[in-house]
This record gives sequence, C-alpha cells and structure tokens, in this order.
Amino acid sequence: MNLFLYYVLPFVLVLGVLIFFHELGHFLVAKFFGVKVLKFSLGFGSKVIGRKVGETEYLISMIPLGGYVKMLGEGDEEEPLPVEEEARSFANQHVFKRIAIVSAGPLFNFLLAFFLFALVFVVTGEQVMQPEIGQVREGSPAEKAGLLKGDHIISVQGIPVDSWEDLKTMVRKSAGKPLRLTILREGRTIEAVVVPEMSTVKNLFGESIPSPLIGVVASGAVKTLQMGPFQAVARSAAKTWEVTRLTFVTIVKLLQRVVPLKTVGGPILIGQMAGQLARENFGYLIPFMAVISVNLAVLNLLPVPVLDGGFILFLLVELVLGKPLSIKKREFAQKIGLFLLVTLMIFVLYNDVTRLLE
Repeated sequence: MNLFLYYVLPFVLVLGVLIFFHELGHFLVAKFFGVKVLKFSLGFGSKVIGRKVGETEYLISMIPLGGYVKMLGEGDEEEPLPVEEEARSFANQHVFKRIAIVSAGPLFNFLLAFFLFALVFVVTGEQVMQPEIGQVREGSPAEKAGLLKGDHIISVQGIPVDSWEDLKTMVRKSAGKPLRLTILREGRTIEAVVVPEMSTVKNLFGESIPSPLIGVVASGAVKTLQMGPFQAVARSAAKTWEVTRLTFVTIVKLLQRVVPLKTVGGPILIGQMAGQLARENFGYLIPFMAVISVNLAVLNLLPVPVLDGGFILFLLVELVLGKPLSIKKREFAQKIGLFLLVTLMIFVLYNDVTRLLE
C-alpha cells in the first residue's frame, strides 16, 4: 500500500498531468482552427479504455510514457479525403496554423509551470535564505569594511535586499565597484562601504569562472516571503524563465560534456523523486511538477524529428521553400530522430537502473 501511495500514485499523477496538458495544447489549438481531431490519447500502444464523444475518440493507452493527438490529414493517407472534409484536414491548413498547433503542446507545458509556480507563491509564499552573514573570511573585502558575523544586510546601494540570492546578484553585477551596504546589527542600523574583489568561483556546473566577491558566507537562516497575487504572477514568470534557461544551458553543457551523461535521468528517477517528495509532503509535488513541465517543454522543442521541435523545423523549411519536403526525406529524417530518441531512452533507463543498484 505504501509503495502505491508514495511512489506509483505520485509518478502517475505527475506524468499524467504533464502529458494531459501537453496534448490538450495540441487539441485545443487544432479545434480552434477547425481541424478535425480523431483521437486524444494518454499513453501509446494498444487501447486500455476509450470512448468516442462527438467526432473524437478519447483514450487511455497501454504505455504511459507519452500521448498523442491524431488529426485528420496528419499522416500520409493513401486514400483521398472526402471533399467536404478537406478544409478540416491538418495538412491543408496554412503553415503558420500548423506551426501554432504543433507549438501549442510545449506552450501549454510552459503555461502549466507558470500556473503551478504562481499557485505555490500565492498559497505558501517562497522560502529564501536570509541575507544574514554567518562567516566573514579573514583578509576579505568584508572584513576590511568592518562587517561582522550576524550582520543582516538590509539594502545595497539603497536597493532593498530580501534574500541572500539578491545580495549575491548585486555583488556579481558590481563589476568590482564600491558598494554601500545598509546593515542591521544588534538592533542598530549602520552603513558600510565594501569593494568587491575579483576571484574564481565554481558555477552550478563545476566550471571555474571569474566573479566579484566580498568574502562572506550565509548564516543559513531561512524565511518565507509572502506574496500578493500580482507579486506571485511576476515571480512565477521569472521562475519559469529561470528554469527554462537553466534547462537549455544544461542541455548545452551535456553536449559539451561539462555535465556527465551519467547524471541524466528518466522515468524511474522521476518516479523516485516524486515518491520521496510525496513522503515528505504531497504539496511538494506541485513545484516539482512545474520544473518537470518546463523540462518536457524544452525537450519537445529540440529540433529532432519525431519531436515537436523537429516537426516545426520541417514546417519552417516548407515555409521557406514554398512546398513541403518530400515524403522520402521526411521519413528518413524521422527514422534518424526515432533512433536518437530510442537510444536516449535506453541510456536514461540504464542510468536509472544503475542508480537503483548502487
């Protein structure tokens, strides 16, 4: 029972919601443009359960690692369509409409992430590390400026500081120029001027980069920033962009071999993480789902045939050439894309199983 409640159920919930919203994007935009949708399926393979409502059959299929929306005229049908249905064929839509339909899946995943982040920020606020000094390094600019352990940074250059990350960002942007700090020390407000020094630090990917530093370490104290609806929406947009950017950069670092390929995970890792979060608090699944939703959107936008990004690439080529690529060229590209996708799936599953056995 615990296995189902804390691992199977969270995994199905997270993956099911993400797939549903992705396919819902394709479905709604297709319907908006008048394209006939034949099937809406959660999962691949043979049908487990299904029901036809109107002109669309809604399915839950055997393999739960994806989904699809089947539209009239989406494939290369051998038989011609009835004249009365030609206008509702996906293939007969303008290129821009087809790009919009294909792009809608990843777009809905971005929107889902935005909504989930906003929900969390409105309901629970955001936990941040306080801008409180826990240690001042000997001989550092901070020590020379008279900063002490326990000092709470209120503002930098007159700009309020809400978190340790805010402080780091302002120091990083200083380019080594003097910064005026307003500090709360033992109930008194004082000011100090610190001159950051260039040093080498490790970034998130373990790379050594030059950066201005003042030589302080955070105390580790945490606080919750409460937000109103407008603040939550703004913070959600920033958070969604932050995760999107990090996902793109991570993919680049993987290709550059800066990030080891063994760190890449798949469905099993997602299931493990979802299960661990569910055991602590089911509410933790909401921001986790938002992050995975952004990852899914970015991966689907990669220009790999069989993914949405590859389909969009074909449509952009058609837009430039004024005609679609030949069926033979598309099939060849899709075979390559399928091979790459299957290879990636095997690799991430190998990584997942290896982690389980460690």
